[in-house]
Amino acid sequence: MTPLHWSSLGAATAMVAVVIGAALKQPVSDGAFAARASFAFAAPAAVPENRTARTQSPTSAPSPTPEELALFETVSNGPDYDLGPILSGDAAVPRLTISRIPGFLPYVRETAERKALFFKTLLPLVMQANENITRDRDRLHRLAQRKRDGERLPAVDRLWLAVMADRYDVARDDIAGMLKRHDVVPPSLALAQAATESGWGTSRFALEGNAVFGQWTFTDSHDGIVPQDRQDGQSHRIRAFDSLYDSVYSYVINLNTHQAYREFRDMRADMRRHGMRLDGLRLADTLHRYSERGADYVLDIQNIIQTNDLEQLDGARLSDAGPLRPYI
Repeated sequence: MTPLHWSSLGAATAMVAVVIGAALKQPVSDGAFAARASFAFAAPAAVPENRTARTQSPTSAPSPTPEELALFETVSNGPDYDLGPILSGDAAVPRLTISRIPGFLPYVRETAERKALFFKTLLPLVMQANENITRDRDRLHRLAQRKRDGERLPAVDRLWLAVMADRYDVARDDIAGMLKRHDVVPPSLALAQAATESGWGTSRFALEGNAVFGQWTFTDSHDGIVPQDRQDGQSHRIRAFDSLYDSVYSYVINLNTHQAYREFRDMRADMRRHGMRLDGLRLADTLHRYSERGADYVLDIQNIIQTNDLEQLDGARLSDAGPLRPYI
């Protein structure tokens, strides 16, 4: 779908504005707020009475709540949220914090509308997760320069470096190693993987546990959902999260830490060394170990990126109170 198609999607439908924050519960606990945005979507279709659930689809099919239906009836006083100008670079991504997948998402009639709503829900969260990591990277660069200048770092900075070193299993003075691992994930790649792993936000895991990246857990301290098709003798669960942002950030840290994704980190670091913008389509080549499907999984991710023009989002900007700046 081209940027023109994204723009015409809003013009072709009934131009019904939507207030997201009011209906999607509380924001995540990091202090971000649930701002308003408008979506031009038709009201969700009625839920079939005898809907047959697929293996990983929601266990129940409730009708949209009054709050969710209000999304289609309330006119937002905030700016429009249109993917077309964002893809073309003419607009920034609004700083939204949406705490969960809209429960009505599986019942939006039009596929294009359902996909657009999914992208609009996840994109601001991916951008904000990357922003937090970029802020840490800026700090790492500053501390590295101070060390080169022969300064003794304050205790608070030494403690912070120790925490970072422990997270990434590197020496406490190996700032270069931290920078290689503590880095962003291109939005195109994150959105394509989220779409694949969550069935475009319609899976039981996504709706019940904000699990949009299909991360397994074997740890009792993690909340998790047992897959309906888990075989005898298996003990894994799909990790659940309190908010979508937590799910997004955990996914980024997973790519940054797990040994299975070393090739991903190596290619990303090589792009950095050559002054290139991080390319989600190319980086997808390294994620054949993310799924048991291997090369077929990679092809699916790349197909989603290409058919939805997601590569253009790798240069998107996040709205800010100050001047807008390039993100990746």
